[in-house]
Amino acid sequence: MDAIRFLTPYEFSPTVLVATLLAAVLFARGQRAARRAGEPVGVWRGLGFWVGLGLTYAVLQTHIDYLSQHMFWVHRGQHLVLHHLGPILMVLAVPHAVMARALPAGLRERWLRPLWHHPLVHGSYRLLQNPVVASLLFVGIIYFWLLPSVHFAAMLNVAYYNAMNWSVLAEGLLFWWLILDPRSPAHGGLGFGVRMIMLWAVMPPQILLGAYISLNNGVLFEVYNICGRAWAVSPLVDQQIGGLLTWIPASMMSVITALIVLARWMRDSEGRPAARTEAA
Repeated sequence: MDAIRFLTPYEFSPTVLVATLLAAVLFARGQRAARRAGEPVGVWRGLGFWVGLGLTYAVLQTHIDYLSQHMFWVHRGQHLVLHHLGPILMVLAVPHAVMARALPAGLRERWLRPLWHHPLVHGSYRLLQNPVVASLLFVGIIYFWLLPSVHFAAMLNVAYYNAMNWSVLAEGLLFWWLILDPRSPAHGGLGFGVRMIMLWAVMPPQILLGAYISLNNGVLFEVYNICGRAWAVSPLVDQQIGGLLTWIPASMMSVITALIVLARWMRDSEGRPAARTEAA
């Protein structure tokens, strides 16, 4: 009974439920369509999407969300999933290509494609995906929501709290898509060298922030004293663990994705001479 209660939403959000169901239905239908077309989605690719989506839902719509509002270190774990792990796993599945198969051709061609190519929409996307802008936003959004005064307001206001979680998730998806886009530079993807620079550029600010929080001798986030901590852990210990989660796992995910990018870079470099030979 306790397990069932833990898995139920602490504060039910129809937006989270609808968005999760929509993504799940589109991906499942896309998987079936790809299989019928003789181009099945790989097992690991599909598994990555479902695990990423499941983790994202879990930290937003189970009692993990309750704990994140009453323990700073759980909150940092929640944002580690929303900003790093969940988006990385989902993006590796290249979900838009799968989901597109689930949509009627008329909807794609008459509505979605023109909307995507509208100057305002496409221009905004290109600005957000500029490597410098994307890197600054990726780090900046962590810093912004961890400003003690901003964090205090966000944890006590439902609208701010929801805006914090959604913005962290959205920025995570945008950034990791830019890094893990399977297209090579020759086919419209970002240069592999630029991706590596971005990954190394976002690491020091996260390390510095995590170290500052973890090694600080004063309590930075008084809001958890007001909300009441879920467990009998001292405020400083709670803060130290949260700082370590901001510091070490986030950096390790940059290292892991850098290895993925490096492997793709090497594979692309090996394929280019062969392509040139065939063209000749």
